[in-house]
Amino acid sequence: MKEFIGTKIVEAEPMNRGEYNTYRGWQIPKDENPADEGYHIRYPDGYESWCPKKQFDEAYREYDNMTFGIAIEALKKGKKVARRGWNGKGMYLFKSPKIGCQIYSRFTGKDINDMQEFIIMKTVDDTLVPWLASQTDMLAEDWIMVE
Repeated sequence: MKEFIGTKIVEAEPMNRGEYNTYRGWQIPKDENPADEGYHIRYPDGYESWCPKKQFDEAYREYDNMTFGIAIEALKKGKKVARRGWNGKGMYLFKSPKIGCQIYSRFTGKDINDMQEFIIMKTVDDTLVPWLASQTDMLAEDWIMVE
C-alpha cells in the first residue's frame, strides 16, 4: 500500500460509539463496545462518520493551535489565518486569487499573461501587502483561523 497524508476542515463533537449508533438509528454490532470514546464528524459536503478518539486526536487540531503547514492548507481552502501573538489588531493573511491579466514587461519585452497566487497580509491600517514568513512564523504552533 502507498502512504498518504491529508488535511481537511471538519466539524466534530465528542460522541461515544453507542451514542453515534443511536444518532444514526443503527443497532450496535455485538462485537463493538458502545462505550468506546470518539467523535461524530461532519465533512463540508455533509457526509457524517464516527472516529475513535485516538485516531481523531492524531489527525485533527482545533483552529487555535495550528502549525504553519496546517495554516497554509487552510489558506489554500480560502480561509483567513493569523498568529495568535501578533500585536496588530485585525491583521490576518489570505491567499490571493489567480489573476489572468496581460501586462507588458519592459524587462523581457513580452506580455505576461497571468499572475501567480501569493499570500497577502491585511495590516492594521487596512492596507494589503505581500507577505513572507519568518523562521519563527514557520515553526510556530499558535496559528488561528480568522472569521
